[in-house]
Amino acid sequence: MAGRSMLCAAASITVALLLSPALPTAAHAGDDDPSARALADEARDHLLAARSVHLTFADRARNTGRTVPASVDVVLDRAGDCVGELVMNAGGGSVELIKRGDQVWMKPDTAFWKAQLPGRQGEAVAGIVKDRYIHGSTHDTVLRGMAHTCDLSAFQRQAADGSSHDAKLTKGKETTREGTEVIPLNGTKDGKKAVLYVTSAAPHRLVEATRKGGGTDQSLTFTDYDKPVPSATPPARDSVDVRKLLQELRNA
Repeated sequence: MAGRSMLCAAASITVALLLSPALPTAAHAGDDDPSARALADEARDHLLAARSVHLTFADRARNTGRTVPASVDVVLDRAGDCVGELVMNAGGGSVELIKRGDQVWMKPDTAFWKAQLPGRQGEAVAGIVKDRYIHGSTHDTVLRGMAHTCDLSAFQRQAADGSSHDAKLTKGKETTREGTEVIPLNGTKDGKKAVLYVTSAAPHRLVEATRKGGGTDQSLTFTDYDKPVPSATPPARDSVDVRKLLQELRNA
């Protein structure tokens, strides 16, 4: 399903321009007036060091299919635990997601099932599951792909591996994002305008990244650095075992 594509799409905003390795001419982050590059470097370092984060992603482009996320709201950590929701494009429905250790709970709505599964299979699954979670482990094929959404370590690796050495950034006028005073860092790459919003006060952390132009309109926010992922999981009465579900479908 769409978990891995969401992670790649979100990471692409971060790595496209902004979180490049430190340049030899960059000011140090401890300077009274750090350069745009120094601010970006420090923001990158805090993001790559984060143990957990609350990430929201929005893709407002109209040329994506209904199996691709239009928005994601997820709290995730390096251990692969998460709590969140994905809303798909073009009436493709939504899905709630909880992962703790190797256990996964997924609660899609009817529209999601119909978009993801061919023919009448989606409607059949929705009728069996109703308003319950599908429960299984990361070893189950049905749940494995969605569980990739929860992997903060993978996101961090993509952000580190995709960094660019030639990104040029300029500082904008101080403003506010997510209730926090931030400094915009503006740049352009591949014809798209990208902006990093980094906290004005130290430690300088990334609050939001945006990318626009050429049919692209995406934003990515980061809050609650290092706050634990909520640990509550759904009770058994609100869940359907994924293997039992598959067996029912085979017998239908």
